[in-house]
Amino acid sequence: MIDLHTHSLFSDGELVPAELCRRMEVLGYSAVALTDHADPSNLDWVVPRIVQAASGLNPHLNITLVPGVELTHVPPALIAQLAAQARRLGAAIVVVHGETLVEPVPPGTNRAAVTCPDVDILAHPGLISLEDVRIAADRGVLLEVTSRAGHSLANGLVVQLARQVGAQLVLNSDSHAPKDLVIPAFADKVGRAAGLSAAEVDQARENARRLLARRQVIP
Repeated sequence: MIDLHTHSLFSDGELVPAELCRRMEVLGYSAVALTDHADPSNLDWVVPRIVQAASGLNPHLNITLVPGVELTHVPPALIAQLAAQARRLGAAIVVVHGETLVEPVPPGTNRAAVTCPDVDILAHPGLISLEDVRIAADRGVLLEVTSRAGHSLANGLVVQLARQVGAQLVLNSDSHAPKDLVIPAFADKVGRAAGLSAAEVDQARENARRLLARRQVIP
C-alpha cells in the first residue's frame, strides 16, 4: 500500500512525521507521501522541512517517507509557478487541492492543475469537467479517489469520468490525524464504493507505485 496524500504538524495535521510513518508502517504501508498544505507564504518553509524529515528518517524505517506538498486554495494563476518552486525545493510529489464540494476552492483550480507539468496529483477534484479529466489523462496527472469525509462525495463522478477517457486514478486518505489512517482493506472498500472493480483498485495502487518509480523515489 502507498498513500500519496497525508499531513503532519507542518500544516494542519496532528502528528510529527516520525509518528505518521510508524503508524502507517504498522498498518502495512510501504510508502507514504507527506504533502502538507502550502501557498506563497510558507512553501519555502514547509518543503525543506519535509525533505529534511525524509532524509533523517528513511535510513531507519521500513517504510519510505516521500517529500511532497499540497498547494492549497492558491489562485489558479499561481499554481504553475508554485509547483515548479516546490519541485526545486525537493518535493518529489506535488499535489493540488482540487475543487472539492465542501470548500470554496477558486474556480479554475482543476484546470490549472491538470495543465501544469509539475503537478502529479489533483486531489478531490469535486465536480470536475470531462474536458479536465481528458487533459489529466493526456498529461498523466493522477486523479484522486479519497477516503476523507466530505471530499469523498464526488468520488463516483471522478471514477465515472476517468473511466470514459482512460484517466489514471489513485487511492489516498488525505490523513490529518490517526483516525484518518485507513487499513488496506478499508481503502479497497472506498474504491469499490466509488464504482471501481477489484482490478481497477489494484490498478490505482499500481499507478501510485509507478509515479514513485518515475520520480525515482522507489525502484
